[in-house]
Amino acid sequence: MVKIRNKQYPLVADWNTLNRVFIRPEDEIGRKTLVKYMEQILFGLHDFLNKHVGVTEEISLIKLAEEYTDTKINAHPQKKLADVIKDIINEIAPRAVNVASPYFIGHMTSAIPFFMVHLKAITAALNQNVIKLETSKVLSVLEKQILAKMHRMIFNFDDHFYLEHVQNTETSLGNFTTGGTTANLTALWVARNKCFPSKGNFESIEKNGIFEAMKTHDLEKAVVLVSKRGHYSLRKAGGVLGLGNQNVIPIDVDANRTIDIIKLKSKIKELQANKKTKIVAIIGIAGATETGIIDPLPKLADICQKHGIHFHVDAAWGGPVLLSEKYCHLLKGIERADSVAIDCHKQFYMPMTSGMVYFKDPTAMDHIVYHSSYVNRPGSVDLGIKTLEGSREANSLILDSALKIMGSKGYALMIDHGIETAREFAKMISQRSLFQLVTKPQLNILTYRLVPLDIQKKLETADKEERQKLNYILDDINIKIQRIQREAGKSFVSRTRLKNSPDDYNNNVVLRSVIMNPMTNIDIINEVLDEQESIFHKLVNE
Repeated sequence: MVKIRNKQYPLVADWNTLNRVFIRPEDEIGRKTLVKYMEQILFGLHDFLNKHVGVTEEISLIKLAEEYTDTKINAHPQKKLADVIKDIINEIAPRAVNVASPYFIGHMTSAIPFFMVHLKAITAALNQNVIKLETSKVLSVLEKQILAKMHRMIFNFDDHFYLEHVQNTETSLGNFTTGGTTANLTALWVARNKCFPSKGNFESIEKNGIFEAMKTHDLEKAVVLVSKRGHYSLRKAGGVLGLGNQNVIPIDVDANRTIDIIKLKSKIKELQANKKTKIVAIIGIAGATETGIIDPLPKLADICQKHGIHFHVDAAWGGPVLLSEKYCHLLKGIERADSVAIDCHKQFYMPMTSGMVYFKDPTAMDHIVYHSSYVNRPGSVDLGIKTLEGSREANSLILDSALKIMGSKGYALMIDHGIETAREFAKMISQRSLFQLVTKPQLNILTYRLVPLDIQKKLETADKEERQKLNYILDDINIKIQRIQREAGKSFVSRTRLKNSPDDYNNNVVLRSVIMNPMTNIDIINEVLDEQESIFHKLVNE
């Protein structure tokens, strides 16, 4: 029963109950509970997270799974709003991960500015669907404006260009997506369609399909070339687009961990020798997921220009670095890309999930136009005509508002802090005898591993087989350190596998750190490294 001002209401699904819960909290207790926690979240976000949300403490997944086996939907309400909120705070939050902790330095998910929660709440309350003007109106217009601002950040055309296209209903500078995966997919979708122009009875690959496209253009295979450090979403795109994920061809990296230009040129020559193979796109990475490394974008642009190949830059991670006057030069060459993907929920510090894709040519997205009879009709100016997703929330409002609140220099402060703190982190690793720096931070990601002194000496003279045996031992040590530190619940770094030397047979386990949280400082990093050393010494003494 629900008691409202001394009146009892049953937990039953009827119109009276619906009227109470649909419009406002169903009772005074519910309202007070909502106000209590919303006030904490809206005005003391980070204190709330520190108080209620776990960091990374290990809880048995088997035990958790056993608690979540109810597969039936109840016909009638189970709980009041106040009780549901309390359950979330008391049962869900402690078992979630406090990604906002400055000690959480292992993934590309971090703290967000407290005002992002306000902006997200307002966006949810407005509930605009920017697929069409009929459900968004000014939000569609605003989205085109922020797209133009971001396009200028990347390509930096003149004022006349942006005046012509900012609210042009016939052209598109890009669109918002649900994240980097769909941004990359959209870019490669356009690139694929450009590769198969109409010919005779063949209208388009969108209409006639990839089999007819290959047949008409006398091709057997269409491929995409990208560094081995490319994000796995690119292989997904190959599968979704019908190219085949095996035809998203990985190119070896050089000593700098960037795409090997010599091997790329060799692969292009090999592929072009076969007249039945078409290169759909070459992808440059601006901030690799594992290492943060940036490919030599100017050289890739030269190659693509020479061969007439679509040049896409996956800047999901590194794109916002363009806002930094100090470090924007690291992305030199991105302005020559045909398309660029950027994540908003990474270094634009927006809530999950949001991404963007941009095209240098304002008519490029004409290759993926879709209409329907009830929305996005021919002649319509609806944004959904040229987007992969249908219904979308107005994430453009959040980014536009955040830029007004922070300014480009505000974002630059956080970006610069991450890059410079990562570089200090790398120095600290080099100064500690037990650690080996594996990849230097070009942006704000670095990898390293703990290597005991006796193994360091053995590696100096070891042959390939001996190195492999020693690396297996190091893999086990670093896996245990990462796991124990994670389970302890105070701090967190992730791990991945990379080759530490050309002499290594296999990829070896390395610890990976992402310095994204502006509250993470050198003292905290020292604590993280101290904890790792302490864990190692305890392992040795066991």
